[in-house]
Amino acid sequence: MSGFVEKPEPAQVPGLVHLHTGKVRDLYQNASGDLVMVASDRISAYDWVLPTGIPDKGRVLTQLSLWWFEQLADLAPHHVLSTDLPEGAPADWAGRTLVCKSLRMVPVECVARGYLTGSGLAEYQETRTVCGLALPEGLVDGSELPAPIFTPATKAAVGDHDENVSYEEVARQIGAETAAQLRQTTLAVYSRARDIARDRGIILADTKFEFGFDGEHLVLADEVLTPDSSRFWPADVWEPGHAQPSFDKQFVRDWLTSPAAGWDRRGEQPPPSLPDLIVERTRAKYVEAYERLTGIPWS
Repeated sequence: MSGFVEKPEPAQVPGLVHLHTGKVRDLYQNASGDLVMVASDRISAYDWVLPTGIPDKGRVLTQLSLWWFEQLADLAPHHVLSTDLPEGAPADWAGRTLVCKSLRMVPVECVARGYLTGSGLAEYQETRTVCGLALPEGLVDGSELPAPIFTPATKAAVGDHDENVSYEEVARQIGAETAAQLRQTTLAVYSRARDIARDRGIILADTKFEFGFDGEHLVLADEVLTPDSSRFWPADVWEPGHAQPSFDKQFVRDWLTSPAAGWDRRGEQPPPSLPDLIVERTRAKYVEAYERLTGIPWS
């Protein structure tokens, strides 16, 4: 089992039609056909959306995405039309709401990796490849790759795992021209972001992007380069050979798998509520990532 411990009821806003509730975001459509994307404070781990939220998380994700969209605009146009709050929307939507173009979405998670960890490491340990790409011998958890690689995945429903696939399979599914465009843009955006993060003392180990088409133009969509979609590591303590500390929900994962939680991640029972201390530490990590990357104090 997995999914939501308790799926929230979407807010009812005049003039907006609720389309979807995801792990973090609620999606609506306005009368003009534009999408209204609201980032909640929900947090997920081990395929469960937890019963405890992280205060300010949705605002951090939204504001960080907006900052990154500006840094990347010359490489890939983005889908944001406005940050104005729709009339009649709850006050809590302020700072976490984006009005976006409705795109023809590409059904592929566009993952770029500059370092080996996570599912890429697991595949490498078995086959010395990641998504069909051969890698050198001797790499360990946290190793920097000789060059960034494009390792796509098929998008999964809430509660399911995205599945890594080869570039050839992506080309078969969506066409060779679109696949090549996705790979080129993904690696260009990753490389720009990696260099920006490195200048701020942060390693961008890997990240995932979502793209859609506005007519014939490829557009960067959803969130971008946040702690929810990326692995950020502090550069000053990076040491290959083991899991790295990260600017994300590491405290949540560690607590859920500790004896204190009393929870079996492989069982059928949903996870418990998070203690206040874990919530506070996790919030602090999200805020620190925002402040270190943007150079802007969080308020």
